[in-house]
Amino acid sequence: MALDELKSAIPDYAKDLRLNLGSVIGNSDLPQQQLWGTVLACAIASRSPKVLRELEPEAKANLSAEAYTAAKSAAAIMAMNNVFYRTRHLLSDPEYGNLRAGLRMNVIGNPGVEKIDFELWSLAVSAINGCGQCLDSHEQVLRKADVSRETIQEAVKIASVIQAVGVTLDSEAVLAE
Repeated sequence: MALDELKSAIPDYAKDLRLNLGSVIGNSDLPQQQLWGTVLACAIASRSPKVLRELEPEAKANLSAEAYTAAKSAAAIMAMNNVFYRTRHLLSDPEYGNLRAGLRMNVIGNPGVEKIDFELWSLAVSAINGCGQCLDSHEQVLRKADVSRETIQEAVKIASVIQAVGVTLDSEAVLAE
């Protein structure tokens, strides 16, 4: 199992990450599609080759072809949106907020899976990428659809642990060179 290999690669000084990785994936209350779509989108967003290599096969095995593609689409579109909307929010000139974005985002309207799943994956990726405006937007859509705060927090926990594991393993790889 790739998850076990990933956990065993985590150094002892980051034992909490090892335990948390097993917990957020192995003990999640999320339905399989939400769980593994979140895992895949976050593994991509983490930018860690090792994390993606280890988690992608299990995600692919647990997702339909449509959900697999949609999770990758969530990571891709949010890579663009998180930079764009975070920058617009951080610029001190509020007029940027009045300008038309002019960027294609069709996948958000037609992701090929339940909109709630795609929104959850987009929120998790936005947590990794640190875009408050996107986090607020996706959280509002999820809450209007009666998605619980606990479910939203579960996705954010997965994002935070996957990101931390990626940072730790990639830094260890560099230090070992």
